Amino acid sequence: MARVLKRLGADVTAIYPTGGALGQLLRRLVDQEGVPGLTTPVSGETREDFTVIEQSTGRQYRFVLPGPQLSEQEWRACLDAFTSLDQRVRFVVGSGSLPPGVPDDFYGRIAQAAKQAGRKLVIDTSGAPLKVTLQAGVYFVKPSLREFKPLMGESLESQADRITACRSLIDSGQVEIVALTLGERGALLVTRDRVLCARALPIKLVNVVGAGDSFLAAMVWSLASGHGIETAFRYGVAAGSAALLMPGTELCRREDLERLVNDVKLEAI
Repeated sequence: MARVLKRLGADVTAIYPTGGALGQLLRRLVDQEGVPGLTTPVSGETREDFTVIEQSTGRQYRFVLPGPQLSEQEWRACLDAFTSLDQRVRFVVGSGSLPPGVPDDFYGRIAQAAKQAGRKLVIDTSGAPLKVTLQAGVYFVKPSLREFKPLMGESLESQADRITACRSLIDSGQVEIVALTLGERGALLVTRDRVLCARALPIKLVNVVGAGDSFLAAMVWSLASGHGIETAFRYGVAAGSAALLMPGTELCRREDLERLVNDVKLEAI
């Protein structure tokens, strides 16, 4: 996600733990993207994920390997790195699953620290960490429908059900903005006073990896640039679609984003 923000011109810093040879490789790859990083060392090997594409059918199979067990000292070092950020930071993004050993309330602790510093927390995770973080209160959350159903404990088959579920989080004070991604059915944006629906763009699918990260990064960049929520949603949908055009872990390119953003059609509900 930090890579996309950097490509869009944002001043971004990535905070992440690194361990072993894979950790060193990750650090080099992030550096090559020009993304400044605050890294914290861990004793275990950094997790590796990979995608296998079956050439005869085009089907993709994603393998997410288990991550290293972090000690309390190691995950607290990540919290300390966050609190050391420049005071000018306005948006904080908590993205991804938590490694073994890290408590479910880790992002919730980030949420509390962000509030105290006057920063806006954007969260993109799932399961217990998502539920606990929302209870702490955040600015913006971007679940997929697959992640949203267990959070709400409902099947959410209809558009009305999904809107009601999003509104329940907003009305309870857990979040201000919900962007719910629906795959081939597009995306839904819900705030206290607006509901917007975007259809998926008709593009030739190359790869699904990184679409959610690209979607969220473009929305955060747009909001940080002072755009309104409707414009930010357009950029998010365009960026998620642009990522589908790229192979491997390339994520979206700015030129594809700018080309697609005007094709995004929004419907107010």
